[in-house]
Amino acid sequence: MVNVTYVETSQDVLYNGADGTPYVYNLGDMAWILASMALVWLMVPGVGLFYSGLLRRKNALSMIFLSVAGVAVGSFQWFFWGYSLAFSDTGSKFIGDLRYFCLKGVLADPSAGSSRIPALLFCVYQCMFCLITGVLAIGGFAERSKIGPVMVFLFVWLTLVYCPIANWTWNPNGWSFIMGGLDFAGGTPVHISSGTASLAIAIYLGKRRGYGTERLAYKPHNTAFIILGTVFLWFGWFGFNGGSALSANLRAVQACIVTNLAASVGGITWMLLDWRLERKFSAVGFCSGAISGLVGITPAAGYVGAPAAVAIGFVTAIACNFSTKLKFLIGVDETLDVFASHGIGGMVGNVLTAFFAQASVAAFDGITEIDGGWMDRNWVQLGYQVADLVAGFAYSLVMTTIICWIMHFIPGLRLRASEEAEIVGIDDAYLGEFAYDYVGIDPELRLHRIDSKPHLTSGDVIADSPGISHSDSGESSAQEKVPQDAVGNAHAGGGRVDV
Repeated sequence: MVNVTYVETSQDVLYNGADGTPYVYNLGDMAWILASMALVWLMVPGVGLFYSGLLRRKNALSMIFLSVAGVAVGSFQWFFWGYSLAFSDTGSKFIGDLRYFCLKGVLADPSAGSSRIPALLFCVYQCMFCLITGVLAIGGFAERSKIGPVMVFLFVWLTLVYCPIANWTWNPNGWSFIMGGLDFAGGTPVHISSGTASLAIAIYLGKRRGYGTERLAYKPHNTAFIILGTVFLWFGWFGFNGGSALSANLRAVQACIVTNLAASVGGITWMLLDWRLERKFSAVGFCSGAISGLVGITPAAGYVGAPAAVAIGFVTAIACNFSTKLKFLIGVDETLDVFASHGIGGMVGNVLTAFFAQASVAAFDGITEIDGGWMDRNWVQLGYQVADLVAGFAYSLVMTTIICWIMHFIPGLRLRASEEAEIVGIDDAYLGEFAYDYVGIDPELRLHRIDSKPHLTSGDVIADSPGISHSDSGESSAQEKVPQDAVGNAHAGGGRVDV
């Protein structure tokens, strides 16, 4: 039985621990963290919409589906052992133990993050960070992977990659936390880990069919999805950064101010960079820049002032914009530029935190004491930040690659889709459903079936005769059944068939 009562004067929660120690939890703080939890949850479908809008319409539903399915998989993993591996108070410097396995004993004791809120509330709030990180990472699977194995991958990746990095960054026992690394809301655990994972996934999967040809020189199929996804992300980021103060105080307010400012500056900067090339303002460019600014401010939000936020948004947007060219330099088909936006953005944000962090800003909550960064003449902070980001990048890259290759040799868990499934579209091949009533018929599919006659594995579209497809798993063949006179109107803008 949890020993909870209320303070007579303020009506705050009064909890008496097992040893009789009284703890007071402010109801306003608890309400803000609960609201922040809901805000961060909204970011997950926001990622799905953003990713979906950037793809071709025959793959549009798959990323939206994986985002909401990722909520379920990540939530179960967090309940099962994720929270314990990340935040148990008896774990090592690198990963926690199973003290809180299946949330056993996670009740009203003070949390690992703050003594001002109970562990149960901290647990559900941190669960949202776990979810958004996993969904960001699986952007690397876009347009060329099976659905089922990706969900298995997500459970394993959160266990072996996210939880250890979260432990060393935020758990008081973690090596980076002890060293003095500053990461307010997830530069390394969320953005560097997920962006690097997307890069590793893209390297493992290889290039999409038609890479280097005009077949992949397509524009995003739904800009409205991209804008709507950005709105959800921007809105939710106030809970992501502001909630990381773990209290409704001045530090949370400051975090929200710098979050909004960095996103605004980042959006304008990226849009102007694109304008110099085509002399047109780009909605996609603005949204990409805004998210880059949000990524850059994430590790710094609780440590920097408003002028620093302007600089962080500006520098991060420039770095991420030019980093979109990296995939061409190294020959990797990283479809959604997750590494450029989140991996590079997180690294830049981590480094800039060392430059702009101020002890006076961190003290806005009346509790936190840090040595600050270069603004406070604490020069060694840059070394701490670089050590943290390099460790996060290397660990995520290596472990993600290992996970992909182990799954590659397990029957039924190979991640790469068949060539025919890639042609017909991931939505039709593995979901049997579509984001739209009509999708474009890919004329290459019929030629592919006639010329190559590939051996198809379970779960891929199987054809018995021209124009007819079926599957053991019940996938539909709606793309083959679209009337020929509908092809010209398959794209919402008319004229171009999105294949």
